[in-house]
Amino acid sequence: MYSEQDLRGAVEAGAISADAAAALRNHVAALRATPTVDEEHFRLLTGFNDIFVAIASALLLSALAWIGGSVWTPLGGVAVAVGAWGLAEYFTRIRRMALPSILLLLAFVGGVAGALIGVIAEYNRPLELWIDSMDGNRQMQFAAVGGIAAAIAAVTAGAAWLHWRRFMVPITVAAGAVAVAGVVMALVLGLVPGADRAVYPLVLATGVAMFAFAMRWDMSDRERRTRRSDVAFWLHLAAAPMIAHSVFHMLGVFDHAIGTGTAVLVLVLYVAFACVALAVDRRALLVSSLAYVLFALVSLFRTAGAVELSAAFTGLVIGSALLLLSAFWHRARGLVVGLLGNLDRRLPPVQQPVLAHA
Repeated sequence: MYSEQDLRGAVEAGAISADAAAALRNHVAALRATPTVDEEHFRLLTGFNDIFVAIASALLLSALAWIGGSVWTPLGGVAVAVGAWGLAEYFTRIRRMALPSILLLLAFVGGVAGALIGVIAEYNRPLELWIDSMDGNRQMQFAAVGGIAAAIAAVTAGAAWLHWRRFMVPITVAAGAVAVAGVVMALVLGLVPGADRAVYPLVLATGVAMFAFAMRWDMSDRERRTRRSDVAFWLHLAAAPMIAHSVFHMLGVFDHAIGTGTAVLVLVLYVAFACVALAVDRRALLVSSLAYVLFALVSLFRTAGAVELSAAFTGLVIGSALLLLSAFWHRARGLVVGLLGNLDRRLPPVQQPVLAHA
């Protein structure tokens, strides 16, 4: 399987002509009866060897974490970070293997964060004494804990930036953005009195900001032909749960048995999320919200008296609806985007023109 990035690389290397690449894209789009942008491509596997290398890498890194941690707790994270970077020099930079590259990036940033957390674990007692010395001042204690968490997140974000500069794995930007979001949230929770009582609104605001950041990458590659589209995919994947989970948690969907009104509101919000997903041509919001709409629909069926078959009816309705949406995604996009006026110039094209050049 060859990705769009491979195709562009082949054109740049002179292996195939720009016209041949454009003809291949047009042929695939016509064969699948849908524009290429609607497919929402991203690279996960280049072959079964990706899975083989990913399993071997996971075993090696787990062993490094275990051995390093047995010597000194922070050393486990350091060993993972160093090992992941070293493996990436070959499997990411030279072999360009998709799944191992994702795993090694996550291992690297996780190892950096783990090393810092390990330092805190090693010196936990002095930190506890320092926090306790604040004479029970809850806000100062919150600020101290928030400052520590923000420092860890900031260093992790810096590590992600270094990894991006070296290897440019698309998921790296999302990992760094999540770390930056962690810095912001830790500082707000630590420095703003009462912010701990507004965690979900804060998560929602952070998710919306990440969604806007994802759209910035998306708008720079509307036809989704470069690495920027892959970066946007992972950013959308990070933003979607932040938005969906915070919204539905604020509605108290899982806190108690929801009533008919709340269940209907959940369904209305899901339809709104579907419209947003259609407009931006990304499905992450729909997937992240799925558990909540399933729960709401089960509640509605139980209210209607279908207690024993409520889950079955829910699966039938939602499964059928999502399959129909997938089958008619392009037509539905045309209807939604048509209502947005001039905004369609910033979104992926509904009618992708025939490509004359790569």
